[in-house]
Amino acid sequence: MKFVNLIKSFPRTYWMANTMELFERWAYYGMFAVLALYLTGSKETGALGFTQIQKGHLMGTVTFILYFLPIITGAIADKFGYKKVLLIAYIILSSGYYLMGQVESYSMVFVVFLFVAIGAALFKPVISATIARNTNNTNSSVGFGIFYMIVNIGAFIGQVFASKLRENNWNYVFVMSSGIILINLFLLIFYKEPKREKNTDSYFNLILNVFKNIATVLKDLKFVLFLLIIVGFWTMYWQLFFTLPTFIEQWIDTSIIYNNLASLSPTLASKIGNADGGISPEMLINIDTLYIIMFQILVSTVVMKLKPLNAMITGIFVCSLGLALWFVTQNGMYLFLSLMIFSFGEMASSPKISEYIGRIAPEGKTALYMGTSFLPLAGGNFFAGILSGDVYTKISDKIYLLKLEVAKRGIEIPEISDQFTQTDYINMAANKMGMNTHQLTHFLWNTYNPSHIWMVFSAIGVFTGLMLILYDKFLLKSKNN
Repeated sequence: MKFVNLIKSFPRTYWMANTMELFERWAYYGMFAVLALYLTGSKETGALGFTQIQKGHLMGTVTFILYFLPIITGAIADKFGYKKVLLIAYIILSSGYYLMGQVESYSMVFVVFLFVAIGAALFKPVISATIARNTNNTNSSVGFGIFYMIVNIGAFIGQVFASKLRENNWNYVFVMSSGIILINLFLLIFYKEPKREKNTDSYFNLILNVFKNIATVLKDLKFVLFLLIIVGFWTMYWQLFFTLPTFIEQWIDTSIIYNNLASLSPTLASKIGNADGGISPEMLINIDTLYIIMFQILVSTVVMKLKPLNAMITGIFVCSLGLALWFVTQNGMYLFLSLMIFSFGEMASSPKISEYIGRIAPEGKTALYMGTSFLPLAGGNFFAGILSGDVYTKISDKIYLLKLEVAKRGIEIPEISDQFTQTDYINMAANKMGMNTHQLTHFLWNTYNPSHIWMVFSAIGVFTGLMLILYDKFLLKSKNN
């Protein structure tokens, strides 16, 4: 009964905000989970055929902006009104998602994705603030726990739908995301503006004060160092979406996973499998989200007694281990175990970052410090993009490594173009090297060791954990952190 009363204590606006969060995450992760594949896939499949470097720069730069802007858009929403800002955000998001499926040139995809990022940046602080303003000291822990669960449920559903839709036509993914946001546009009719203090500053002074506040926080050198260290965690984490889908697509025979699942449950295999008799990368990545939905409460309970910093350090090391094990072999079945290890580390560390920032904030400056929690997220996305582009290309990109082998053997093959696609290049190279495409993949795997990329990303996580240990030992005075 106590839990039932707790649930009843949340007002209608709280549940409305959670519902809109579910649909927004459905739309965003439905698009984002397959974005790396869409950007780099061979053109005859309906994808855009960009290079890994182009993909990394595009995704890293735009998501950096997406996570930096809430520092500003949150202040704008406080002045302009939550409901009006949500209306603008939904119009931008719905039109932006639709346009993403209509443009093909690199520059136009960049511009439209940036347009989507602005909409998402308007949405993020408003919903978080709505949750905060509709919870109190007696129910906030449960309230934000439910909110985090809703985020992952929305992401899980979005990825499942996107995976199935893109088998027929890539454009269907963007139409889905656009349509889902229109549901939120309808729900906005029932959204009640939370009580807030009206800001009478001009927009110029409003933005100026935001940067003054950031400058104030950045004078706290210990806190700045913590933010810089946490950039490493997010750089490692975002490879789940920046790099893993492409790696699976290029190197892993997912028919092995499909056949193993079919031997246990033919129905389940048919539901999650694709028309080629395998499992799409985004469906496999969605396992991480499923683990969070299933085990987040359990993990949060286990690490509750740990100091936030200790929980973070432990979680980051566990994440690093899971990531290092993602592909020690080409047998994708190991991904179920390694993703579980990764997700348990994520569940232990990610929620604790915000809790830690809230604890170390000086008296009366909690909101100011919490606002800067987006900065390491922004930085992590930026560096994740560079690593998933430039670094991934040199170590693991199948096309790049194949070109090296072709040049080494003195084989002449036309350059990749709109008329001669990536698939054409791979097929011709395999033929001239006396192999089929499966044998070619196996040869390149054994010759160039593309799985070493995960050692690089894992090392970033280990370094981050070690830096936090040193930070705790030499810089922190309080034992409550």
